[in-house]
Amino acid sequence: MDLAPVILILGALVFLAHFFALVYARTRVPDVLFLIAIGLVLGPLTGIVKPEDLGAVGPVFVSVTLIFILFEGGLGMDVKVLARALTGAAALGILCFAATLGIAFAFGVAFLALPPLSAAILGAVIGGTSSAVVLPLVERLAMHEQTRTILVLESALTDILCVVVTLALLEAHKLGAFSFLDLGGEMLAAFLVSCLIGGGAGVLWAVILHRVRTLRNAMFLTPAFAFILCAVVDMLHLNGYIAVLAMGVAVGNMELLRTPVLQRYLPDCPIRHTEGERLFFGEIVFLLKTFFFIFIGLSLHFRDLWGLVLGGILVLILFLMRGGAVRIVFRRSGPPEDAVLTAVILPKGLAAAVLASLPLHAGVLGGETIQEITFMVILLSILLTSVGVFAALRTPFGGWYRRLYE
Repeated sequence: MDLAPVILILGALVFLAHFFALVYARTRVPDVLFLIAIGLVLGPLTGIVKPEDLGAVGPVFVSVTLIFILFEGGLGMDVKVLARALTGAAALGILCFAATLGIAFAFGVAFLALPPLSAAILGAVIGGTSSAVVLPLVERLAMHEQTRTILVLESALTDILCVVVTLALLEAHKLGAFSFLDLGGEMLAAFLVSCLIGGGAGVLWAVILHRVRTLRNAMFLTPAFAFILCAVVDMLHLNGYIAVLAMGVAVGNMELLRTPVLQRYLPDCPIRHTEGERLFFGEIVFLLKTFFFIFIGLSLHFRDLWGLVLGGILVLILFLMRGGAVRIVFRRSGPPEDAVLTAVILPKGLAAAVLASLPLHAGVLGGETIQEITFMVILLSILLTSVGVFAALRTPFGGWYRRLYE
């Protein structure tokens, strides 16, 4: 295989990513959309590259990208803002997830001819928002920090809901039984215990951070510690990504978390990542994000036009639902401009694509339909999110929509 064209394409993609970022800064058309379009062209539309060509590298790359994105996002969160945003994030996340589950259930039974359990699985798979899409998107939007934190936390919470509920429904399909009590306990444990482990790991890393800086080439030790944390928590059958986010929050707010117990172990100097380290993490995230969204485009599958139409109808219904949910949760508690942006940010991501393959492999009736509709929903939800953000910021639509939240 001639490597020269591959290397040429990789270099060109990095330049294009910076160009798309410039386009976003000037027009507010998200660069995510262009990157996914490149993946679509390279993958489903031309067949030049297939996800299978990457072998085991693909899933590993996705995990590494999410770890970097979530850790960097946690570093930038203020724990005081986090405390204020947690209630709103939980309310918005649970309400939107439950509403999506109900809408997808009714849609699947009525229009896709899915059995009730299969329709519920579809709703669970597409019930959340994608952390990997939301985090890079909101960090560039002019919104209040509390609103930004609500969106990030919502995506993290709904990731857990999607995974746990989907797996529980698949287990119900296998055993023919379902327990709401077990499901609730599993979700609570997955979130709380993962947060506690991640927060504790963040405190531990803050204690030793000033010591490892004395080593040469030590900048990668922080992400390496996050990798280990994510893997260990996953092996405990909890959520490693939530733990990494909690670790980032703990490390980023260690100055506020000083206690008499910790004081003897913490150095007298301020405990925070240096500007150079933050810039380093930012550059790594930008590079990984570029190829991550291209990989999403590569991973999408298209079978027929009718599936695209049905997926489009479902996404439009979900966006209308999102607007109502935001109106209920915000209730004049936040700026109308933030409410408008929150209402149009409902992207699905690669987690939904991964979960969509499970029903088919488990022999669930309509598994192929679930996978096809999920891929359509991922593509169209990201497209509509991009169009919605642009419209909210650059067109009269934002002003009209804002009146609903005043």
